[in-house]
Amino acid sequence: SNAIPQAALHSILSVFNARNLDVKRTNLNVLEDPTGNGTVTMIRIMFNFAGEQPDEADLDAYLRVLERDIKRLKWIDDSTLDRALSSQNTSHQNQEANMLRAETLSALSGILHPLLSQQDYWAFSNTSIARVVDDSRYCRHSMGIADLFLARFDPKGPLGDARYHAWIQALRNDIDQDVEELIPRSVLHKMVDVVEATSRTNLFLTERYALALRLDGSLFAMNPKGLENQERDELAYGVFFVDGRRFKGFHVRFRDIARGGLRLVTPFSEEQYSIESARQFKETYQLAFAQQLKNKDIPEGGSKCVVLVDTVSASERVANPDKNLLMRKSVKAFTDALLDLTVIHDKDPAKSGIVDILNKDELLYLGPDEQVIPEDINWIIQRAEERGHPSPSAFMSSKPFTGINHKEYGVTSEGVQVFLDTALREMGMHPNTTGRPFTVKMTGGPDGDVAGNMLKILAREYGEDALVVGLADASGSAEDPEGLDAHELARLVREERAVSDFNPALIGPKGILHSSSTIEGQRARNTMHNRVVADAFIPAGGRPATINEDNWNAFLLPDGMPSSQLIVEGANLFITPGARQKLFDEAAVRIVKDSSANKCGVICSSFEIMCSMLLNESEFTSSKEHIVEDVLTRLRQLARLEADLLFKEFNDLPGALPHFSERISVAINRMTDALAEALDTPEGKEHYESLLALVIKDHMPKSLAKKSASRMESLLPEQYLKNAMASTLASRIVYREGVQYVENQTDNGMLAKLAFRYLEAEQYVAEVMKSLDSADWKGDDAAKASAVAMLRHGAVRSYLTEPMTRACEDASK
Repeated sequence: SNAIPQAALHSILSVFNARNLDVKRTNLNVLEDPTGNGTVTMIRIMFNFAGEQPDEADLDAYLRVLERDIKRLKWIDDSTLDRALSSQNTSHQNQEANMLRAETLSALSGILHPLLSQQDYWAFSNTSIARVVDDSRYCRHSMGIADLFLARFDPKGPLGDARYHAWIQALRNDIDQDVEELIPRSVLHKMVDVVEATSRTNLFLTERYALALRLDGSLFAMNPKGLENQERDELAYGVFFVDGRRFKGFHVRFRDIARGGLRLVTPFSEEQYSIESARQFKETYQLAFAQQLKNKDIPEGGSKCVVLVDTVSASERVANPDKNLLMRKSVKAFTDALLDLTVIHDKDPAKSGIVDILNKDELLYLGPDEQVIPEDINWIIQRAEERGHPSPSAFMSSKPFTGINHKEYGVTSEGVQVFLDTALREMGMHPNTTGRPFTVKMTGGPDGDVAGNMLKILAREYGEDALVVGLADASGSAEDPEGLDAHELARLVREERAVSDFNPALIGPKGILHSSSTIEGQRARNTMHNRVVADAFIPAGGRPATINEDNWNAFLLPDGMPSSQLIVEGANLFITPGARQKLFDEAAVRIVKDSSANKCGVICSSFEIMCSMLLNESEFTSSKEHIVEDVLTRLRQLARLEADLLFKEFNDLPGALPHFSERISVAINRMTDALAEALDTPEGKEHYESLLALVIKDHMPKSLAKKSASRMESLLPEQYLKNAMASTLASRIVYREGVQYVENQTDNGMLAKLAFRYLEAEQYVAEVMKSLDSADWKGDDAAKASAVAMLRHGAVRSYLTEPMTRACEDASK
């Protein structure tokens, strides 16, 4: 279905020609799909064997392979097909192997480009890697590597470990002895590395939409340049790579149970595609790590998917495909391939078609990100249900009607506003303090999620005290130093229109409207975030590394002052780590990092998934209004807790805000990991009930807890529940006590013990406060209030000191 008829016919006839089949008659019809899902292309072919005909005993098997390969044509690149058809081995029994080898080589090459191009962008381009793989000089090596991969994961009889390791060593020895040039040798050895890092693949599934590999994080140990210090030592827990027709995608996660968005990248030129391909893994890794930092408040670790869609390649037979159709097909193929490797119903490879070297069940949790639309979300959830996923609605969040749509409720922007508000107060720019409006500029369109909702929230929270002086998106930019018309901005948001749709008549005398349809307009749009002067800048859209180490000084005015004193990162990775530090060192710019500022989106997704696991659809929809209200309240609370701690640490200690943002995340995540592991110990089991009560009271939205608290242990996965307990206690402690409370304890085992003692101390103090509250103070309410306040602010810390602990224990006897 939804194939391009001419391209489909061309590919099929190419296969017939390569297999020496004589086509006698062809009939092609295109029919409307009665389900409303586009069209169905029907092709009928009558043929004879022009050369050697298979024996009658082999004929059925030959036709099954032919049928399978024809079905695969819809889902593989033309370059992969050409590679399969160019094989010199054209005997009937090797036709299937030719196609599988070609797909394997294409996938390995796709992984190699973002890996090797970090060493040398020009030496390891897509073209140079393909040249090595297909060159007759090195072909026997690349084909040998592909054959090793096929043998290792053949479900009919997978290659045993001893023969596998011997084969690897033989391949490496042969490469070293035969290949003298550095680039081909590096490519071939890295291909072997990829095979060794693979623990699962769907290569032998007959109905797959794309080729997927589950890879070990150690393959990517040489992390991309420019990452934060903590990132250099952090290996990904697991990586999935999917290679399909005109797309390739990475999924990176940093914990077994992890959550993160799926985004599509659609370059506008072949040159841009090459650039995006080279940095695809780096971008996915950085986004996933940023997600790991921001996921500190929830049970899931951080993950991210980046799917690079080729809408421009002239090497394909359809040079200008329907972009939207291609994006929708890429989403389907990518997510279905992930399901191939995570929803495995039979451990017997002969039955499942999957050789599982990892030998461990894995569940992924996705959410929508850039260019993913409701149609995609619905299809993914429905497909997960069809494939037997244990919790389809948990596989992809934000399902319309039965989910919590981020754009509809502005969940990410609600958190951004809390950090903005706190920063304005701390920097003396809040209108309540100054008595005058503050100015703000933003990247991202009124029709977008974060930018559009920020415009609504600014109007709600500040009214005329917030002036938007600059706004830019893909369509253009609008600027006015006296503030863009608030009613017109509201109209654009309401009607989901772009910046270029701003009514020119409503631009003030000092303002200007630029359209990206002109070179001048593109230049103005691309520099708006640097040129326009405002109190605060909110990146709420735009590509990663827009402000980087090479151009950060463009953010400064001619007198060396920054065009904005405050930046609150609503968009991920808009500013590189080095640029953040430069802006702080040279111009004292306060930057609230993305992992803090926009964390509420993923927290909302986590709550939504918890709802999907604890409530049925009717229960959720009947209580949705109350649940959403409670979720928004909890999001603002979590944002406020971190914002207050962030600026407290910044004011008390030397360093830039991003430094403290990371320290907060690392401290919470470290304590969470220590607690999650300790929950399996006898001491951890003693605190199980107390921690479960803490999750219900402190973490869950009230209306959800009221409806489902009694079901948690039976419906939530065991490790998920343990992670929820651990993250709830860890974030509670760090937000109350600060990062040094965790950093001062270097032993993770002792860190868990400290957390358990903290929980005990809180329980003891709560009992004391309860007794004080019920005691007769003989009308002295002031003394009572003072005593309670002293206990609330210092009693837990006091209890944790050894002498005080003993004194309290003696007093309770």
